[in-house]
Amino acid sequence: MDPAFADPQTARIAAFLAEIGIPVERADLPGRCFVPGIRIECGRLLVDEARMTYPGDLLHEAGHIAVMTPAVRARRSLDISQNMGDEIAAIAWSWAALTHLQLDPEVVFHAGGYRGSSAWFTELFGSGIAPGLPLLQWMGLTFDAPTARVRGALPFPHMRRWLRETPAPAPDEPIDKPADIG
Repeated sequence: MDPAFADPQTARIAAFLAEIGIPVERADLPGRCFVPGIRIECGRLLVDEARMTYPGDLLHEAGHIAVMTPAVRARRSLDISQNMGDEIAAIAWSWAALTHLQLDPEVVFHAGGYRGSSAWFTELFGSGIAPGLPLLQWMGLTFDAPTARVRGALPFPHMRRWLRETPAPAPDEPIDKPADIG
């Protein structure tokens, strides 16, 4: 747990993100943030815990960082790409992260997010339909069920790795140590 955060859920999420390579730092963010109390800055998350509305938003914003190439991750700040592929990949990534952390889906897919589609996303992912999975697989982060079966690996929502690399690993690249963390 990260002692820098008062809320235990925020501390737990921040500790996980730090462990996988996404730094999370306390900050005073008095200006407007796209997501209240959270700002992306050069591959890290700045968090104003007093202004943050939902701790689960950290996982979604981390998903944006995770699906960026390392070069983009190192320089992108403030508002994220308007690319819908990046958005849907970040949504799928956040589902994998909340599953890994054994969080209730409502922590990320809360009533105040996803333009009223939170319940729909929870229903889709909960039934095994994973929008964004093809992108995560293409990025080398996970496998769909048929590929995982052939490779002898675990399928999504299990992650092969948490951060996108450049170039993405080839689908037939030997599987390295799984991304299972703590």
